[in-house]
Amino acid sequence: MDEARLIDIETKVAYLENLIGDLNNVVCEQQKEIEKLSTICTKLLKLGSEHEQVISGIDAPANEKPPHY
Repeated sequence: MDEARLIDIETKVAYLENLIGDLNNVVCEQQKEIEKLSTICTKLLKLGSEHEQVISGIDAPANEKPPHY
């Protein structure tokens, strides 16, 4: 192998190592965001369930038309 080709290969390997590190950072940030959004969704589902129980406890049905219709 000549020296120029070896330098070219080493340069490409260094570039790829840097790219892999950058991609790994992006994946880690995405995972953090996914976990955050998952927590928010869980809280919203719980809140929606609690509101549904409150609404179902009201005497008047939600879909009933008012008497003036």
